[in-house]
Amino acid sequence: MNILAVGCHPDDLEIACGGTLAKYIEQGHLVVMCNIANGDKGHAVILPDELKSIRAREAQEAASVLGASELINLDVPDLEVDSRNKEIISKMTNVIRKVNPDIIITHYPKDYMTDHCETSKIVFEASFSASVPHFYTENSSINHIPPIYYMDTLAGIGFLPQEYVSIENYIEKKLKALECHKSQLKWMLEHDGINFADFVATCSKFRGLQCGKAFAEGFIRCDAWPRIPTKRLLP
Repeated sequence: MNILAVGCHPDDLEIACGGTLAKYIEQGHLVVMCNIANGDKGHAVILPDELKSIRAREAQEAASVLGASELINLDVPDLEVDSRNKEIISKMTNVIRKVNPDIIITHYPKDYMTDHCETSKIVFEASFSASVPHFYTENSSINHIPPIYYMDTLAGIGFLPQEYVSIENYIEKKLKALECHKSQLKWMLEHDGINFADFVATCSKFRGLQCGKAFAEGFIRCDAWPRIPTKRLLP
């Protein structure tokens, strides 16, 4: 299968579905990761232009750890992710057409910040637009509307999974990929007193407790016609 995982900022995918992506890849599926925002405002000391470059390098390192076939960055500044922006919709549509995914994983529509919620809307709209022949982008239209699965919210707040993926054999790779994002982990520890790798591991352990595994990641299916699959698409 072709899997497209769309996160808002660099590190969002590693946090919420890194273990699932690693599992897909080990099973032989093609995984493309896409970040819509460039993460340029994710620090109070490092200035945006410098941070943008740092986070791009960190994201590439993390994608390599997971084994993704490609990492795509739409390079939208933080706090400017807008589902009404037709240029962003067009870029996302082009990515979906390029990957021709059997499944898309992205943010839940009710996550903790606007950029994440807008990313969810962008993916929903662009995945439909990708099937419309006369919506023109560099890549040609695809012949289906891909199913969407929403990944967990930060700390799992307001999110009750419908499906779980056991990642007990992939938690170390998930955390290794997350730890590539040094600028974020260091800043959160110094500024907020949060050991973020431990935070993410704890959330994965909690989802594991819910489904009887050591570690897991949770997902909710986008139940909109004609996106409802008749078979399990998660690994």
